[in-house]
Amino acid sequence: MAHIAATIPFPLTRRVGKIRDVATKMMAKSTDRHAESYRDQVTVALLSHLTRIGVPQADQDKQLSTFWAAVQTEVIRQSYRQQA
Repeated sequence: MAHIAATIPFPLTRRVGKIRDVATKMMAKSTDRHAESYRDQVTVALLSHLTRIGVPQADQDKQLSTFWAAVQTEVIRQSYRQQA
């Protein structure tokens, strides 16, 4: 009897440390080009991880878009915090 296991990944939006780290590094980039390059690197790494653990493509896209929305929210939060 074969059992098929479902992979339930930890949601990327719950990886608060990763989100904060990426937001901090994005803010530290000196040019938009550097920030875009870093974003591309993070995206490739996250997609590679999700593919490796067997997350379907549609779920990967959703995970990634919500992750980047969380990073943007964190960038805004950190920006306001620096101004205070």
